[in-house]
Amino acid sequence: MSSDISRLRKFVSPEIIFGSGARKTVANYASTFGARKVMVVSDPGVEAAGWVDEIETLLAEQCIPCVRFTDVSPNPRVEQIMRGAELYREQGCNVIVAVGGGSPMDCAKGIGIVSTHGRSIIEFEGVDRIESPIPPLIFIPTTAGTSADVSQFAIISNTEERFKFSIVSKSVVPDVALIDPDTTRTMDSFLTACTGVDALVHAIEAFVSTGSGALTDMHALDAIRLINTHLALLVEQPEDGHLREQVMLGSMKAGLAFSNAILGAVHAMSHSLGGYLDLPHGLCNAMLLEHVIDYNYSAATDRFRVVAETMGIDPRGLSQSQIKRRLMQHVIALKREVGLYQSLAEQGVHITDIPYLSQNAIKDPCILTNPRKSNRRDVEAVYEEAL
Repeated sequence: MSSDISRLRKFVSPEIIFGSGARKTVANYASTFGARKVMVVSDPGVEAAGWVDEIETLLAEQCIPCVRFTDVSPNPRVEQIMRGAELYREQGCNVIVAVGGGSPMDCAKGIGIVSTHGRSIIEFEGVDRIESPIPPLIFIPTTAGTSADVSQFAIISNTEERFKFSIVSKSVVPDVALIDPDTTRTMDSFLTACTGVDALVHAIEAFVSTGSGALTDMHALDAIRLINTHLALLVEQPEDGHLREQVMLGSMKAGLAFSNAILGAVHAMSHSLGGYLDLPHGLCNAMLLEHVIDYNYSAATDRFRVVAETMGIDPRGLSQSQIKRRLMQHVIALKREVGLYQSLAEQGVHITDIPYLSQNAIKDPCILTNPRKSNRRDVEAVYEEAL
């Protein structure tokens, strides 16, 4: 059969409520899921910004009791998930609400898995390892970037062994994503830049991924256009509600694209880097992006040409190498415009770290859909370029 199974594509997404005030529907959804007691998962930064209090008040108004868990670091850790799951069981919770960026959301996914299975989160690394249904997840993102609120990924840090691992399963797609651009008001400009560039990378990698297709391409290209057009302006004018909404929309579309088309070498390498040095995930992506474009370009020239056009580059009359150079220059200029010009060496990466980083990157599931087949030596060369 010529129409073999490799041509099939599936698309998963949560129920999505998008727009200003979406967060205020949280209690209705908790009730719909029969909440006896809700665990609200967040982190100290989001808590300080006041969002956790607001969500707990909304739940209390509908007489839904809740317990708060905010012991979450910027790259959520195995032991934090285990502590959260213990509290969840002790308190008799049956619904999880996550409020925050990628870290609280990934932590909440982990808590859901462990509370159902009673085993260490480490055992669920990889694709489709979750056996039993996990509790209902209601996610309220407060950054425009990670898209954990619409994705079938959870990324966890194993701090003992200094690496990040991925859990990929339809089970960790939240039941409801309440995507409210108002919540991103409390991000500083560095976090706005990091999470926005993360979303841009999601969209580019999803579009050139070997798992891409008609169901994801439209979201990926729309996301590239939205973020490319609005991110630098938003960093400059953080009070502008329209810009915030456009970047949040771009982030959501990028999430729908990558959750289903998967990613590539930027993410595989960035997970390894973030696990080793505990750096912000968006910053890791930013430092690697143009170097991976350089490496991958020859394996997906037509697709990268479309990416370049979507970012406003006119490719007519240009050779492939000229389009590649323009695209790389554009990406570097956009990063500089939002204040991200760091290199790996400045962040403490030494040439002697590269073999270890590469060994982990090559085991990451994201490398499987990278457009150019990669071995450890290839990955080492890209890290070296990015030093």
